[in-house]
Amino acid sequence: MAGAQAIHELWMRGEIGSNVERALQQLWDAAAATIPEWLPMRHVHWLPLAYEVTGRFVPPQRGRSNIYLVLLDYSDSRDDPFGLYVGMSHYSPVQRFEQHKSGIRAAGSVLQRGLEVLTGPTLHLQRITRTEAVRIEEQLAEALRAAGLLVHGGH
Repeated sequence: MAGAQAIHELWMRGEIGSNVERALQQLWDAAAATIPEWLPMRHVHWLPLAYEVTGRFVPPQRGRSNIYLVLLDYSDSRDDPFGLYVGMSHYSPVQRFEQHKSGIRAAGSVLQRGLEVLTGPTLHLQRITRTEAVRIEEQLAEALRAAGLLVHGGH
């Protein structure tokens, strides 16, 4: 799972280029049974910006809440085909994404347009206090909007 996420994020950040096929083949050869079927391969040109913006947030304490980002598909209605959903939960980001996609306390944007969890940008925002998670969720959504990204959630 970690290898698939690493290759995926390198690809989306444009850092792996044409070698992605070779990297994926090596990963499949070594760990095919553990690679999630839902892992799409797409380039998101603003992913480095998302890393930069999320990196500005540093929670002071540990807790049980998690901040997560979901990549949204707007290819049917916008020139930039992707948007973001910012959320927080005591569930892991992947578990919460699966709940959204199953209709459990689902945000409409994630239910209808959610593609995947963007794990890398928010790794440092896992297991934080609920108070900090509420504050960071709102401020992160605003910061990402201010950076020019289409953002839902963050309430």
